[in-house]
Amino acid sequence: MKFKDYKLWIFIFMITVNSYSQEKVEYSIVWSQLPSLPDKEGFAGCFAGVSDGYLLVAGGANFPDKKPWENGKKVWYDDVYAYIDRNWKTIGKLPRPLGYGVSITTPAGVVCIGGSDAIRHYSNCFLLKVVGGKLKIDSLPSLPINIANMSGAKVGSVIYVFGGSEEPGEKSALNRLFAIDMASSKLGWRELEKCPGKPRLFPVAAGINDAFFVAGGAAIVSNNGKASREYLKDTWMYQLKTGWRKKADLPMPSVAAPCPAPVVNSTFYVITGDDGSQVGFQPVWKHPGFSNKILVYNAVENRWKEVGKAPFARATLPAVFWDGKYVFPSGEMRPGVRSPEVWVLEIKNNDK
Repeated sequence: MKFKDYKLWIFIFMITVNSYSQEKVEYSIVWSQLPSLPDKEGFAGCFAGVSDGYLLVAGGANFPDKKPWENGKKVWYDDVYAYIDRNWKTIGKLPRPLGYGVSITTPAGVVCIGGSDAIRHYSNCFLLKVVGGKLKIDSLPSLPINIANMSGAKVGSVIYVFGGSEEPGEKSALNRLFAIDMASSKLGWRELEKCPGKPRLFPVAAGINDAFFVAGGAAIVSNNGKASREYLKDTWMYQLKTGWRKKADLPMPSVAAPCPAPVVNSTFYVITGDDGSQVGFQPVWKHPGFSNKILVYNAVENRWKEVGKAPFARATLPAVFWDGKYVFPSGEMRPGVRSPEVWVLEIKNNDK
């Protein structure tokens, strides 16, 4: 099932950027939409990926009745949706209501890692795959610890998972790095060198060539005995042979941007996310929303640049590469408020 088989709902706008590589190449960014998910609220922290050509979105959480400032209850979900015949259809259930983990598309299916529900965080991992048009779920080796609110990306056949927290409540954060080689005959997680940077929640992650990158996120600090977020700008690169190396800082903080970040050649894109500029905004129900800025990092030149704005602002959502385009399903528009919209990004090489 190819993306080109479906009609895009709308064409929003086009902007032009330069990629940062040794040969300057001009790219255009084209936005469009798919039908919204079949939930009026939408979800934060959902899993998403591709299996057998099917675009899948699963789990996540929202406030279906009242918002947080109205003492509303947060609810986690187990529905698995597939995009079929130009619409979303429920094709199965997760093992439990779950969200805020990491999801990575692999040739075998969608690897879903860790996550949380209303009570606790989990170490469990599983594979979502579509076989003969039906959903199948296979168990995978569990992480060594319970983790949610982390980031992850694939480098070759190796999936890296970094940061997050072991328990609910944003009381502390992690700077631990775990990896699993999906091509190995003996699947299992191993812990690698800790990042020298601050432990953090919700960094963005990307895989470029043989390197794993993490940028931004939120550290947990104590202010007068009360835990709060410190919004981070630092960027780190990990390679098996050389370990961690500090790279250029983000132009501005970024927390919970779509992950894994879209990658084009030697660059990766940070699309929207929470830059911390509206922390403490009152009244909370009039919060203007998260940042819609687009940042791009070039791994060759070790340089960041702002390249425009997205037609939406979102946080705590996945990014999925599907038939040459990146899909951004649902996510938070502002604290406590989700959106069921599904946005699509195409990055075109204008020189071809």
